[in-house]
Amino acid sequence: MKKTVYIDGQEGTTGLKIVQRLEKRDDLELIKIEEHLRKEVNERKKLMNQSDYTFLCLPDEAAREAVSLIDNEQVKVIDASTAHRTHPDWAYGFPELSASHRAKIEGSKRVAVPGCYASGFAALVYPLVAVGILPKDYPVTCHAVSGYSGGGKSTIQAYEAQSRSTAYDAPRLYGLNQKHKHLKEMQAVSNLAYPPIFNPSIADFYQGMLVSIPLHTRFLTEQRTAQEIHQLLEKYYQKTTFIDVQPFATNEFLAANALVDTNKMDIIVSGHEDQILLVARLDNLGKGASGAAVQCLNIMMGMDERTSLIDSF
Repeated sequence: MKKTVYIDGQEGTTGLKIVQRLEKRDDLELIKIEEHLRKEVNERKKLMNQSDYTFLCLPDEAAREAVSLIDNEQVKVIDASTAHRTHPDWAYGFPELSASHRAKIEGSKRVAVPGCYASGFAALVYPLVAVGILPKDYPVTCHAVSGYSGGGKSTIQAYEAQSRSTAYDAPRLYGLNQKHKHLKEMQAVSNLAYPPIFNPSIADFYQGMLVSIPLHTRFLTEQRTAQEIHQLLEKYYQKTTFIDVQPFATNEFLAANALVDTNKMDIIVSGHEDQILLVARLDNLGKGASGAAVQCLNIMMGMDERTSLIDSF
């Protein structure tokens, strides 16, 4: 029998992408709410409790409220909001980080999809902390640039408005107060003692992302060159489906939109004996949102994790 899927918030950027990835599958039946009822709590509650799997593509408070509406213990929830990413009872939906992450996704009824920036950050930092090379108290700094779709509908409308300000023509730094909503997740998931300094920016392209972290080798627990860190990450991710550690980088340009509409992530390492630059490249709407959500669904269903994500190859 087909499994039923309801997407609460299916009209948003992430919800629409999930629909596009799932609507052609013959093993799933998408339950769609009528347009005039999409804000009716009782109708949403009914559809969530009728589903085998519910995706939440909602603001944080709305996502928490949605979970409280589910009284059918068989319903499995995949939450794309920030609401549950550090909750101990929820699986963190990044199976490539470790075997235990994957196992928890497989056996859980509650999975939190990682944030887009946090996905790139954790992919770079988690392995180095896990093997003991990056001290937990290292003063990590992270710089990132994203396409404007990451800001949601209002930001997309602002960037695509014909009468927009010339300020939108250039990259714009934000999160200056160091209270970005991904910071808690970035610290907790990567097992850091302190939150990183995080400098995100948004630029005039629709989707795609670069997340970069500079390291000083003299502050690592073991003196390692950039080439050695490259080899470590290459080995760490060698058996993963969607993460590719690229050849050691020299002087080159990295385009943030190179992986648009895929669920892939590139890891790029460059530097020398004293300084290392780590970069993760991904689609903020793919591995950073809808792609990761569908990957988690596949794992929860016991299917090939590439299902519906074949465009990633």
